[in-house]
Amino acid sequence: MWPELDAYVPSGGGDKPESTLTVLIAFGANLVIAVAKTVAALITGSASLVAEAAHSWADTGNEVFLLVANRTSRRKPDSTHPLGYGRESYVWSLFAALGLFVAGAAVSIWHGITELMHPEPASDFLVGYLVLALSFVFEGISFTQSVRQARREAKNLHRDLIAHVLRTSDPTLRAVFFEDAAALIGIVIAAAALALHQITGSAAPDAIGSILVGLLLAVVAVKLINLNRRFLVGEEADPRVRDAVIRELLSMPEVDKVSYLRLEIVGPRMINVVGDVDLAGDQSEHHVAERLRALEAKLQESPAVVGAVLSLSTPDEPGLTG
Repeated sequence: MWPELDAYVPSGGGDKPESTLTVLIAFGANLVIAVAKTVAALITGSASLVAEAAHSWADTGNEVFLLVANRTSRRKPDSTHPLGYGRESYVWSLFAALGLFVAGAAVSIWHGITELMHPEPASDFLVGYLVLALSFVFEGISFTQSVRQARREAKNLHRDLIAHVLRTSDPTLRAVFFEDAAALIGIVIAAAALALHQITGSAAPDAIGSILVGLLLAVVAVKLINLNRRFLVGEEADPRVRDAVIRELLSMPEVDKVSYLRLEIVGPRMINVVGDVDLAGDQSEHHVAERLRALEAKLQESPAVVGAVLSLSTPDEPGLTG
């Protein structure tokens, strides 16, 4: 009945939407990579590999936050939270973004600056190259899963890939996508820095590589923090979804006019609907209330709608068009 709204329903169905699979794949990949990079950093003494190890450990910890976000946000509504617990997803995702900033960006930048001031020689460069190549493969697998999920959802909502990742109400998909993209770029930076260290014999390129990785993580973390903040304070649904709901309401014989409508995102693919409508006919207050409740029930037939409150429009309010 509500195809535009149903695009917000978690893909995969059941209690384990695809976003959970995406996070689990990212967690497994980051854990393996973090251990490998740490060993390689200890063997080679490379500053950029230390930065990459810090990055991967930060990502691994962040996936735990994202798993908690997925789990807590799916709790059923109760008397104290009639719209459910969807916004918890943004709280835990915000913690993950802060962790990326502190444990990833700050540590990488600090270590790079320290290396510039007190350079240390590196060795066993082949070990570093092999670990970075392995890391690229594992990060690529995780990134491919997040792209696959994002592309499918973007197609349903008629968005391009990047626009969907930036606007999706699923913060775990967004976090994994951008963290994996940053990881792939970071690996390329680290490999170039390691090669320059080997070629020149100077630790400066390695240190600069560490700083660049840290700056990259800082940019990603700040972007994720800001997006989670926006959803926590209240973000409206896509205007095309709003227009579709208006058209659907106006197609109902009992509705003459829709004068106000707000679709607020209250969790991953979860929407609360508040609106004013003018009902057809002239009935008593009792019958009007029953008809409004029936309209609310129709709206909540979509799994994406967790709450709906409709009131009567005044005669002089202009109507909305979809």
